[in-house]
Amino acid sequence: MPIDPTTVPDFDDLPPVAGQPQGFAWGVFDSADKKDVYGTLNFLTPSIVAAAAAEVKSGVPISLNWPLNGIKFPFPHRKPPVHTPKTLKSLGMETDGWDDELTFNTQFSSQWDSLVHITHGDPLVTYNGFEPTEEKLSVSDTAENENTLPTIDHWHKRGGVVGRGVLIDYKRWVEETKGEAYHPLDGHRITVQEIEEVAKWEGVEFKYGDILLVRTGYTDMLAAPTQEDFAKFAKTTLSGVHGSTETARWIWNHRIAAVAGDAHAFEALPPVKEDGSLGDIADLVLHRWFLNGFGLPIGELWDLKALGEYCKEVGRYSFLLTSAPLNHPGLVASPPNAIAIL
Repeated sequence: MPIDPTTVPDFDDLPPVAGQPQGFAWGVFDSADKKDVYGTLNFLTPSIVAAAAAEVKSGVPISLNWPLNGIKFPFPHRKPPVHTPKTLKSLGMETDGWDDELTFNTQFSSQWDSLVHITHGDPLVTYNGFEPTEEKLSVSDTAENENTLPTIDHWHKRGGVVGRGVLIDYKRWVEETKGEAYHPLDGHRITVQEIEEVAKWEGVEFKYGDILLVRTGYTDMLAAPTQEDFAKFAKTTLSGVHGSTETARWIWNHRIAAVAGDAHAFEALPPVKEDGSLGDIADLVLHRWFLNGFGLPIGELWDLKALGEYCKEVGRYSFLLTSAPLNHPGLVASPPNAIAIL
């Protein structure tokens, strides 16, 4: 069941978890007889959702979903979508008309990362000590006696994700207040102090249960990259939220229910290790804290350009946010099907 965020300990007061750093929230949301699979989505209580509905002032909905085929050039690791129109007769139906089939990697475009996306340790575990395996993820039903892992399909029992969204338009803030040259591939690390500065500039006050969106301008660039952009890709740097324990502490202490951004990782790349050296994809800091430690979903590659433009126009950066991801047993990730309503 959802839990009042005010009843949950702060980061430094969370009960210790054997073998994990201070600040892991394993067991915090468990009931007497059941391990939790929702993580920080538990902060979305009925009262918090009801209050979020009051954010609707203009009645304007804005899609936050980038096209599934938004990346138009070869990109490593994940297959692009394939759309195949089918006549009804080709499917054996004696009538005219069309169906279509769509295959895609759930992380190729706008997405939610579920709590099983990243694993750590020996054995390899994720949030709340769950041990995902290919066999456990290859389930045919979301029923608790079949799918015991914290995958996205469970969210539908709670009506998806509904809450108050807050946009931190970092790109616009830098360009309009700093007068600095800015590019989403320059690897700027957005600190919590900067998040607070942007929020103050926007007139936003954070509330428990918020869904935090951060705009870097990455998908704007990725939609039509220039030769200069392609040259910057070679540096393998990406602007995003600074991956550090300080950031994790701030997110937890503000009882953020979920985060999302328009970049490939939400956090800045390359990650910085505890010793100050630069790491690689295996060293992602916020992915471990958020997905593994808190059970906090991460959204990536969301389309935040139109939202940023409208927020500037009306002078409001908070809104009702809804998300109904795909409903299939064992989903590791899904398009968010997210809408901001202002």
